[in-house]
Amino acid sequence: MLNQKSQLEDGRSSKEKPQYSELSYLVTRSCLQREDFNQLSQYERLKPTATEAIVASVKNIRCGEVIKRFFPILQWLPNYSLKNDLLSDMTAGLTVAVLQIPQGMAYGILAGVAANVGLYMAFFHCLVYAIFGTSRHISMGTFAVTSLMTAKIVATYSTVIPTLASNGTNDVVPVINPTEIPIYTPIQVATAVSFVAGVLYIVMSAVRLGMLSSLLSEPLVSGFTTAAAVHVMVSQLKDLLGVSIPRYKGNFKVILSIRDIIDQTPNSNLTAIYTSLIVILFMIFMNEYFKPWLSTKCRFPFPAELMAVVGGTVASYFIGLGPKFNISLVGSIPTGLPAPQFPPISLIKAVAVDSIAVTIVGYSIVMSMGMIFAQKDNYEVRPNQELVALGFTNVVGSIFSCIPTACSLSRSLIQHQTGGKTQIAAVFSSMIILVVLLWIGPYFESLPRCVLAGIIVVALKGMLIQVYHIKKFRREGHLELFVWCVTFLSVVIIDIDIGLLIGVVVSLISLYIKGWKTYYSLLGTVPDTAVYVDIGSHQRAEEVPRIKIFKYTGPINFANKSFFKKALYKETSITQRSNEFTVACYNGETAGLQSTKTIIIDLSSVPHIDTAACKMFTDVKNNLGKISVTLLLASPADCVYDALLHAESIGEGGFHIFPTVHDAVIYAQGNESIV
Repeated sequence: MLNQKSQLEDGRSSKEKPQYSELSYLVTRSCLQREDFNQLSQYERLKPTATEAIVASVKNIRCGEVIKRFFPILQWLPNYSLKNDLLSDMTAGLTVAVLQIPQGMAYGILAGVAANVGLYMAFFHCLVYAIFGTSRHISMGTFAVTSLMTAKIVATYSTVIPTLASNGTNDVVPVINPTEIPIYTPIQVATAVSFVAGVLYIVMSAVRLGMLSSLLSEPLVSGFTTAAAVHVMVSQLKDLLGVSIPRYKGNFKVILSIRDIIDQTPNSNLTAIYTSLIVILFMIFMNEYFKPWLSTKCRFPFPAELMAVVGGTVASYFIGLGPKFNISLVGSIPTGLPAPQFPPISLIKAVAVDSIAVTIVGYSIVMSMGMIFAQKDNYEVRPNQELVALGFTNVVGSIFSCIPTACSLSRSLIQHQTGGKTQIAAVFSSMIILVVLLWIGPYFESLPRCVLAGIIVVALKGMLIQVYHIKKFRREGHLELFVWCVTFLSVVIIDIDIGLLIGVVVSLISLYIKGWKTYYSLLGTVPDTAVYVDIGSHQRAEEVPRIKIFKYTGPINFANKSFFKKALYKETSITQRSNEFTVACYNGETAGLQSTKTIIIDLSSVPHIDTAACKMFTDVKNNLGKISVTLLLASPADCVYDALLHAESIGEGGFHIFPTVHDAVIYAQGNESIV
């Protein structure tokens, strides 16, 4: 019975919330074994057959609910408030669109395709995700890491066609026979990767792999993105310096590229270097000084990237940076939307394996950003539905000349900070991008590529400074630091996809090691509390006479059963020599008396045991019985209790199982007094 003190000693009002020390309880009941307790609580293990489970799931299907869950826009759009949300979404959409233009063009080129491809993504991907996605704030489109990973696949499978001297037009004159080898353009390879990624997302959703991204630990993601930023930085050096180096398709690409850039440094284009420095210094000043100051005066972020693009385009047009100073320009940007075209089937088969890494990285970025905003604004992001959204976004995008998608960290933060409420903000952003595609795009044809390279390099700061995470992971543990370092070095030295695979393997191994390393201790009771705690940590805790209480934390299975047995014998002073077992005896006046009569194993922190563990318990019980020591099990979870019952049904077990440690102690003391 639970009794609260009727009067407070200090005379405070009875309405005031009492302190924990002012509450007490008294429970009087019989000592229970687990079987008795299950009868009292009417425990029933539900084991529906496969047919019953299927029938039950079919009965619970509601067509309307299924459609709404498949198209989340049908859930939130009917409740959309034009008065409260429309202005905020329009503001956020306009702001994000201003940032989408330079980022889309820059990351399109980074992916090895035309600049306008990034603008296509800003239109198609945002619209499709608004229909299927569950996050209200992430901004879909180009992302540096996925663009770089796509560029690697494009460089591997696209065909570089040597051309004759320019004839004054934009026509490309091939000098090889097209029938000799299959010719794939960069955009064909990129769209094939997007299609494969979309199919993989849909398959992952069908088999309920929504929580797959949880396997990517924080050290792994930090080390990978930092190393990917190094790849992006190196890939932009040639445009910053105005030099030309060959494309590398295999491993050690960063090292080989740096070697070639060093060799070509004497041939650098000084005009490109000056232009790059101006853009970099301008962006640093804006990001580090002007934007933070302006944020205290105005809620709208300053469009520094767009100003750099417009300024670079205007200067290049009037000065003639391309024809007069031999600076590489963005080139032709066609107006209008691309005609739908399905990627080549043979190419889809070729890039299938390479696309897996892009798929995993894209999903992990989307889920991590989506969960951040969902927690801030208290709404739900469904992992499996996000797979559906990414699947359809990539499949539709692949038909309209788009590369694999992900969400941008910077654009998503801006969409949230400028007051965006729903994905209607992304729809407004798409409409603005559509205007650019239909009418404004060709005005950016004279934009120098070194201007976009400068914007990209400055934007990498957020990922590059993650190198300081080494200090944090070193404090967290050696395994976290090891995962970060191995992932970073593997990605930088070898390559992105192989480095990611190595990082995942090392991360999973470290996860297994941490799960395999267990904690065990002997428990004692604090006087007059009936609370059992670790006697090594709690100075007032005392062991119960003639009873050893052993607590184990972690699963017990075939892999660690021997470790568990050794730890149990060590802590309880059981000695095994060949097949003979002995237990420590009292010293002094009671010399020769056996000190331990009962061993209680506290299973409250054991989440799982298997049949091998149950058999091990039986062996321990039999061995202890030879030296007149009783084995009792206490506080098992329901799943552990069911495993113990299953062991009894196949001839193992016969254990005394109690719902609490205290029940087991009372039972042991009662048996000892009877003896």
